[in-house]
Amino acid sequence: MNTNVQKAFAPWFDNLNQEQLDKIAENQVSLNYNKGEILSKQGGFASHIIYLTEGLVKIYKEHNDKNLILKIVKPGEFIGLSSLYSKGIFDYSAASIDNSKVFSINAEMMQFLISNNSDFAQKIIAHLNANTTQYFERIISLTQKQLHGRIADAILHLSRVIYKSDKFNMLLTRRDLAEFCGMSTESAIRILKEFHNDKIVNIEGKNLEVISYQLLERLSEVG
Repeated sequence: MNTNVQKAFAPWFDNLNQEQLDKIAENQVSLNYNKGEILSKQGGFASHIIYLTEGLVKIYKEHNDKNLILKIVKPGEFIGLSSLYSKGIFDYSAASIDNSKVFSINAEMMQFLISNNSDFAQKIIAHLNANTTQYFERIISLTQKQLHGRIADAILHLSRVIYKSDKFNMLLTRRDLAEFCGMSTESAIRILKEFHNDKIVNIEGKNLEVISYQLLERLSEVG
């Protein structure tokens, strides 16, 4: 397997033997996506699993001309694992929110690795469990919290999980943020402005800086 390819997949493939690494090399292709391009379409055949190496991707459910963003995927994560042992179709759509690079891996190859390498299978299970936990937290935020609490949750997630910084270029559009929080775009814009005026965050164009984690956490707690 190409050293650069193997490095990109670390630590996922650290415990694969040479034969398995060679099979992966033969059953993957590297692809580039521009901002806004669709990586997978909800309801489409899931013949491949996507592994993100650069950029950010949003995965979202489409329903009655409305979208709900389920997760922001960052480098080092897979897209489409839930389709492996189900109906073989994508459960959600995925679109790049920044110029992104991926490896597209044959789905049958992924099933082979899971069946023949217990260490790899455990990593995949742990990854799916982490996703499930995150979705549980998202359900609480969307169904039990008011609009201000949802925006606070989103900013905390972006700062601590996605960008890992109190200052970041928020590549999400205002509409994306609204779809991540389950509200109208107008409401998202209004609340961001309130947060800015109240000096909870500082917003200049697409750049956002967290001024008070304490206030964001309080808004998250009280919902």
